[in-house]
Amino acid sequence: MKGFTYIGVLFFVALAGIALAGVGVIWHTETKREKERELLFIGDQFRRAIGQYYERSVGAKRFPTSINDLLIDRRYPTIQRYLRKIYRDPFNLSDEWGVVQAPGGGISGVFSLSENKPLKQSNFSEVNEDFAGSQSYRDWRFIYIPSHQRPTDHLTPSK
Repeated sequence: MKGFTYIGVLFFVALAGIALAGVGVIWHTETKREKERELLFIGDQFRRAIGQYYERSVGAKRFPTSINDLLIDRRYPTIQRYLRKIYRDPFNLSDEWGVVQAPGGGISGVFSLSENKPLKQSNFSEVNEDFAGSQSYRDWRFIYIPSHQRPTDHLTPSK
Protein backbone atom coordinates (compact mmCIF):
# COMPACT_ATOMS: atom_id res chain seq x y z
CA MET A 1 0.00 0.00 0.00
CA LYS A 2 2.91 2.38 0.73
CA GLY A 3 4.17 1.96 -2.82
CA PHE A 4 0.84 3.03 -4.30
CA THR A 5 0.72 6.10 -2.03
CA TYR A 6 4.24 7.06 -3.12
CA ILE A 7 3.33 6.69 -6.82
CA GLY A 8 0.13 8.69 -6.21
CA VAL A 9 2.11 11.52 -4.58
CA LEU A 10 4.63 11.53 -7.46
CA PHE A 11 1.78 11.63 -9.97
CA PHE A 12 0.17 14.53 -8.08
CA VAL A 13 3.47 16.47 -7.96
CA ALA A 14 3.96 15.94 -11.71
CA LEU A 15 0.44 17.17 -12.47
CA ALA A 16 0.91 20.18 -10.18
CA GLY A 17 4.17 21.03 -11.99
CA ILE A 18 2.50 20.83 -15.40
CA ALA A 19 -0.39 23.00 -14.19
CA LEU A 20 1.98 25.60 -12.72
CA ALA A 21 3.99 25.68 -15.96
CA GLY A 22 0.78 26.32 -17.89
CA VAL A 23 -0.22 29.09 -15.49
CA GLY A 24 3.26 30.62 -15.91
CA VAL A 25 2.92 30.68 -19.70
CA ILE A 26 -0.54 32.24 -19.49
CA TRP A 27 0.67 34.82 -16.95
CA HIS A 28 3.67 35.73 -19.14
CA THR A 29 1.47 36.11 -22.23
CA GLU A 30 -1.09 38.24 -20.39
CA THR A 31 1.66 40.42 -18.91
CA LYS A 32 3.10 40.99 -22.40
CA ARG A 33 -0.35 41.87 -23.77
CA GLU A 34 -0.82 44.40 -20.96
CA LYS A 35 2.57 45.96 -21.76
CA GLU A 36 1.54 46.19 -25.43
CA ARG A 37 -1.67 48.02 -24.45
CA GLU A 38 0.40 50.34 -22.28
CA LEU A 39 2.87 50.99 -25.12
CA LEU A 40 0.00 51.81 -27.50
CA PHE A 41 -1.45 54.25 -24.94
CA ILE A 42 1.90 55.90 -24.23
CA GLY A 43 2.75 56.15 -27.92
CA ASP A 44 -0.58 57.83 -28.60
CA GLN A 45 0.11 60.28 -25.76
CA PHE A 46 3.45 61.18 -27.36
CA ARG A 47 1.83 61.51 -30.80
CA ARG A 48 -0.90 63.75 -29.39
CA ALA A 49 1.64 65.92 -27.51
CA ILE A 50 3.84 66.33 -30.59
CA GLY A 51 0.74 67.28 -32.59
CA GLN A 52 -0.29 69.90 -30.03
CA TYR A 53 3.23 71.36 -29.97
CA TYR A 54 3.28 71.53 -33.77
CA GLU A 55 -0.24 72.94 -34.23
CA ARG A 56 0.17 75.58 -31.51
CA SER A 57 3.34 76.98 -33.08
CA VAL A 58 3.03 80.68 -33.76
CA GLY A 59 3.93 81.59 -37.33
CA ALA A 60 5.69 78.76 -39.16
CA LYS A 61 4.74 75.37 -37.78
CA ARG A 62 7.60 73.41 -36.27
CA PHE A 63 8.19 70.19 -34.38
CA PRO A 64 9.78 70.00 -30.92
CA THR A 65 13.58 69.75 -30.96
CA SER A 66 13.63 67.29 -28.06
CA ILE A 67 11.21 65.19 -26.04
CA ASN A 68 11.75 67.57 -23.12
CA ASP A 69 10.10 70.35 -25.16
CA LEU A 70 6.85 68.44 -24.62
CA LEU A 71 7.20 68.88 -20.86
CA ILE A 72 7.90 72.62 -20.88
CA ASP A 73 7.29 74.79 -23.94
CA ARG A 74 8.81 78.20 -23.25
CA ARG A 75 7.79 79.78 -26.58
CA TYR A 76 4.90 81.60 -24.89
CA PRO A 77 4.63 84.13 -22.04
CA THR A 78 3.17 81.34 -19.88
CA ILE A 79 4.66 77.86 -19.87
CA GLN A 80 2.77 75.29 -21.94
CA ARG A 81 2.86 71.59 -21.05
CA TYR A 82 1.86 68.84 -23.46
CA LEU A 83 2.98 65.89 -21.29
CA ARG A 84 3.01 65.69 -17.50
CA LYS A 85 6.08 63.46 -17.58
CA ILE A 86 8.26 61.44 -19.90
CA TYR A 87 6.66 58.01 -19.81
CA ARG A 88 8.74 54.91 -19.26
CA ASP A 89 8.94 52.34 -22.03
CA PRO A 90 7.00 49.37 -20.60
CA PHE A 91 9.36 46.86 -22.24
CA ASN A 92 12.75 48.44 -21.47
CA LEU A 93 11.61 50.06 -18.19
CA SER A 94 13.50 53.17 -19.24
CA ASP A 95 12.46 56.70 -20.15
CA GLU A 96 14.74 56.55 -23.18
CA TRP A 97 12.90 56.44 -26.51
CA GLY A 98 13.93 56.26 -30.12
CA VAL A 99 13.01 59.42 -32.00
CA VAL A 100 11.77 59.90 -35.56
CA GLN A 101 13.29 62.98 -37.15
CA ALA A 102 10.87 65.33 -38.91
CA PRO A 103 11.75 66.28 -42.51
CA GLY A 104 12.37 69.95 -41.63
CA GLY A 105 14.09 69.23 -38.31
CA GLY A 106 12.78 68.36 -34.90
CA ILE A 107 11.01 65.24 -33.67
CA SER A 108 7.86 63.99 -35.38
CA GLY A 109 7.52 60.73 -33.45
CA VAL A 110 8.88 58.20 -30.98
CA PHE A 111 9.33 54.44 -30.82
CA SER A 112 10.32 51.81 -28.28
CA LEU A 113 13.91 50.57 -28.32
CA SER A 114 12.77 47.01 -27.53
CA GLU A 115 13.78 44.29 -30.00
CA ASN A 116 11.09 41.88 -28.71
CA LYS A 117 8.58 40.47 -31.19
CA PRO A 118 5.03 41.73 -30.59
CA LEU A 119 2.22 39.32 -29.84
CA LYS A 120 -0.29 41.70 -31.43
CA GLN A 121 0.03 41.43 -35.19
CA SER A 122 -3.33 42.74 -36.45
CA ASN A 123 -6.54 44.58 -35.54
CA PHE A 124 -4.86 47.90 -34.85
CA SER A 125 -6.70 51.20 -34.87
CA GLU A 126 -6.63 53.14 -38.14
CA VAL A 127 -3.88 55.48 -36.96
CA ASN A 128 -1.69 52.47 -36.03
CA GLU A 129 -2.56 50.17 -38.94
CA ASP A 130 1.07 50.24 -40.17
CA PHE A 131 2.03 48.21 -37.07
CA ALA A 132 0.47 45.03 -38.50
CA GLY A 133 3.04 42.31 -39.09
CA SER A 134 5.84 44.12 -37.21
CA GLN A 135 8.94 42.12 -36.32
CA SER A 136 9.75 44.13 -33.16
CA TYR A 137 8.36 46.93 -31.03
CA ARG A 138 10.92 49.24 -32.66
CA ASP A 139 8.69 49.05 -35.75
CA TRP A 140 5.78 50.60 -33.85
CA ARG A 141 6.46 54.24 -34.81
CA PHE A 142 4.15 56.78 -33.15
CA ILE A 143 4.46 59.62 -35.65
CA TYR A 144 2.45 62.83 -35.86
CA ILE A 145 1.63 63.70 -39.46
CA PRO A 146 0.23 67.22 -39.97
CA SER A 147 -3.20 67.29 -41.60
CA HIS A 148 -1.90 68.95 -44.78
CA GLN A 149 0.53 66.01 -45.29
CA ARG A 150 -1.93 63.16 -44.63
CA PRO A 151 -3.15 61.13 -47.58
CA THR A 152 -6.72 62.04 -48.47
CA ASP A 153 -7.67 58.97 -50.51
CA HIS A 154 -9.70 57.56 -47.59
CA LEU A 155 -11.62 60.85 -47.30
CA THR A 156 -12.97 60.82 -50.84
CA PRO A 157 -16.28 58.99 -51.19
CA SER A 158 -16.12 55.84 -53.25
CA LYS A 159 -18.33 55.57 -56.33
